Amino acid sequence: MQLFALSIYALALLRSVGAAAPKKIYGTNLGSWLVLEPWMLPQGWIDMGGQICNDCSTCIATESAFAAAYPNTVDQKFAEHWSTWFTQDDVDKLKGAGMNTVRVPLGYWIVEDLVDRRTEHYPRGGIEFLSNGLKMLRDAGIQAILDHHALPGVQTPGQMFTGNCTSDVQFYTVYNYGRALTWTVVMTVLSHTHPNFESVFSLQAANEPIMDAAKTPGYGDFQKNFVRTVRATELLLGIEVPGYPSLGSAPASSDMSAIFAHACTTDNSGLFSNASASVKAITEAIPILLDLSKQLGPLKFGAGRGRAPLTTNFMDVLWQHDSPSNPADAAIGPQSYDDHLYYRLALLSRHPILLIPPPLNLNSLCSFGGVAASADPDAYLQNLCNRPTVQKDEAAGDSPMWFGEWALSTQFNATDDFLRKWADAQKLVYSQGAGWLFWNFKIEKSTLAGDLARQWSYFEALDRNYFTQDPSQLHDPHVCDPYRNISATGTTQNTKRRDASFPISARHASRGQKLHKRRLSY
Repeated sequence: MQLFALSIYALALLRSVGAAAPKKIYGTNLGSWLVLEPWMLPQGWIDMGGQICNDCSTCIATESAFAAAYPNTVDQKFAEHWSTWFTQDDVDKLKGAGMNTVRVPLGYWIVEDLVDRRTEHYPRGGIEFLSNGLKMLRDAGIQAILDHHALPGVQTPGQMFTGNCTSDVQFYTVYNYGRALTWTVVMTVLSHTHPNFESVFSLQAANEPIMDAAKTPGYGDFQKNFVRTVRATELLLGIEVPGYPSLGSAPASSDMSAIFAHACTTDNSGLFSNASASVKAITEAIPILLDLSKQLGPLKFGAGRGRAPLTTNFMDVLWQHDSPSNPADAAIGPQSYDDHLYYRLALLSRHPILLIPPPLNLNSLCSFGGVAASADPDAYLQNLCNRPTVQKDEAAGDSPMWFGEWALSTQFNATDDFLRKWADAQKLVYSQGAGWLFWNFKIEKSTLAGDLARQWSYFEALDRNYFTQDPSQLHDPHVCDPYRNISATGTTQNTKRRDASFPISARHASRGQKLHKRRLSY
């Protein structure tokens, strides 16, 4: 209790700084910066010392495998990557493209004290690059979502984006839920108290958990504990949380028991119960924050008033099937929801890096979108233009919702003219919600990457005039008119997670050909 009381006292001294969510989000992801996915920069990965293989669990195809293989040079190699993959030039391009928001994928290992170095291997030093990158974004007037993209214990099997390609999924345990909540306290405090983090307005709890809710035990409780942890931390910082009375100033006393009693008696929500997950997470975060204040520079101390609470963010309820919990039930204060919609991946033959051996059935390629039954432009547009995702989320209480990941990928060789329509149609549909963030801001341009950037890089698509210079505008505002309310014949009309005609084999190919959304396990 003494340590927790000290935690309250320390947090109560921090002065908050602020950011606000854009009215409509137009943005990109900063993918492969602080969570590196080799498929996006294949030549760069090989030059670093990484490898390419059909099954990412069998070679140096993730940050974890790289750190284990090169323990003496991993930090240097990744520092070089972090300093070159996302730069001031990229910020200037984002600003020039009219982007008002970025989503920043982060691994739990960016908070280094959370890593069990006996069994877990990751590069160190990323937090300083995050801080510097957020400063550049802040100075450019671009807001940021901090996305817990790769969680402790791994939240999804066999994927590069988790940082450790493995079938041994351990995130859904008390221990790893706890580590994720400690990460949450750290990011909440930094977002409110460090000047470089002023542009952060939202924290995402968990990127793309397993889609079968039966395989994610305790996830509903984690959603509630995530929100309670963010809000408890904010109350301690003196930030007003809707529906909760202010805790007031910490007593001017060296009696830590009195400080603890003050927090407990001022709030009747149960957020500060000794047994609560938020109390444990805050207690464990305090020494980490003290170290980070030395590493990143002092946090702002003083009166803690004036900033709006962060927007907590979750994948929407449609993400999972088999009786999932609804994150709307966890809401305290501002909350938003995320959906990722990808249509079929581009033909593998167009990308020399994807050396998946035959026989390869293109119909088995992954899509988290409502896949058009026919791989042709009209089927794609019919399906997209009639999608009710925003309306279904609103009916479930999952609103506001933004589309946090999407691309111009197709299962067919798309013409420039179609990609221009495809960009317009997706922007039009996704803007029905709170906005959109394209995956990704850029892709490596190399012989090995082939033409991948054409459909996955915002910068490249903008250069090719697929996107309008003003992201709020369209080349053709009526792009969907010919396709709306057309018969479902030839298209898959059900939601992406609940379509019985879209079997698991259509989302995840067999071992050795495993494809997950955009992320390809070579």
